[in-house]
Formats: sequence, structure tokens, C-alpha cells
Amino acid sequence: MRLLVFAATTSRESINRQLLDYAVQLLADDVEVEMIDLNDYEMPIYSIDREQEGGIPDAAQDFFDRIGAADAVLISFAEHNGFYTVAYKNVFDWASRIDMRVYQDKPVVLFSTSIGPGGGANVLKTAVTSGQFFGYDVKASLSIPSFHERFDTESGALRDPELDRQFRAALASFDETAGVAA
Repeated sequence: MRLLVFAATTSRESINRQLLDYAVQLLADDVEVEMIDLNDYEMPIYSIDREQEGGIPDAAQDFFDRIGAADAVLISFAEHNGFYTVAYKNVFDWASRIDMRVYQDKPVVLFSTSIGPGGGANVLKTAVTSGQFFGYDVKASLSIPSFHERFDTESGALRDPELDRQFRAALASFDETAGVAA
């Protein structure tokens, strides 16, 4: 199985990226992981005028193509003011001009985390409820609140046993063909 993985943020110190690093460690050896960085997808802020003047940026096409080449997608969302980060929203907006079903009917598992007690639950809810319109099949979603209290950065693992169980179950929800060893 080929799994596309990314944190929906451009933060170099991303706790969502740390969470995904842990997830990747839990995957079966036969899962081919491609982890992308949204910093590699900087482009002008989407507008219809820019699209009409210059077309779709190559970076948006690359993002769309990488989704298409994957069997499944794993995303962890950072939350800015209760919504997607501007970086993710811009990449997504450009890609949606290629095809509104950006995720091309791929199975996805969605996570979010934050340093506060909300755990990015607002952005996660938005992602889950809008998925049907943008071509992804949500297999599982999980919000991790108070990241620094629940994640051991030295070992790179969740320290809360119940949350860890839920996290592993979410990964395993891709199904047997996903090759997850959670």
C-alpha cells in the first residue's frame, strides 16, 4: 500500500508532524510512506483572477497528482482560529480547481492536535463533515488535546494508554489491505 502523509501546516516545529512521525512508526513494514511538507507547496494566494491570468500552479498539480498516486491518505490538521491553516487552505483551494474531488475517493484517516484542551477539534470536525464533497472516505478521525501533556517528545509516542489505543485503532481502520500493524 502506498500512503501519502502530511501535516496540514508549515510550522517547522509542528506537533502535528510529530504525531504523524509516531503514526508512521506504527505502520507495517510493507506500507510505502510518502511524507510531504506543505512548505514545498507555496504558491500565490488563490484567486479566480490569478487562475485566469496564469493557470494552475505546478505545485498544485503536483499535490493533486501525489494524492492520485496514493492508495490512502493520512493527515494531521493544525488549527488556526478554529479552521484550516492558510497554507493548507491555499494548496487545497488551488487543487480543487483541478478537480473538486481533490482526494479522488481515497480512504483517509484524519488527526488533529493542539497544545490546548480543544485538540484542534473544530478543524477536524470541518474536515470530517466536508470530506464527502471533496472526494475522501473518512475511515477514522481523532483529536489529541493538550499535546504536551499527552505526548512524550523524547520517546516520540503517546503516553496516555487509552488515547494511544484510540490512535492505533484509527490507523488500523484503513482495513487489512492498508497493511497497518497497529
